[in-house]
Amino acid sequence: MTFVITSPCIDEKAADCVETCPVDAIHEGEDQYYIDPDTCIDCGACEAVCPVAAIFQEDFVPEEEKSFIEKNRAFFKK
Repeated sequence: MTFVITSPCIDEKAADCVETCPVDAIHEGEDQYYIDPDTCIDCGACEAVCPVAAIFQEDFVPEEEKSFIEKNRAFFKK
């Protein structure tokens, strides 16, 4: 399981999560940050420091935010 960044992050880019991630799994996109599912170690450090509560474990992403799971995966398929 991995963590996913959802819509509250769009245009926010506070970057607290980037600084906290111990494995450098979080990367900046054009409009938000993304978590590399192949690198994420599911530690939860990013979730705890997100100032806009945009980060969820994949299994707990709110229903209205589920499209961000695929958006996150697609970012790393480039």
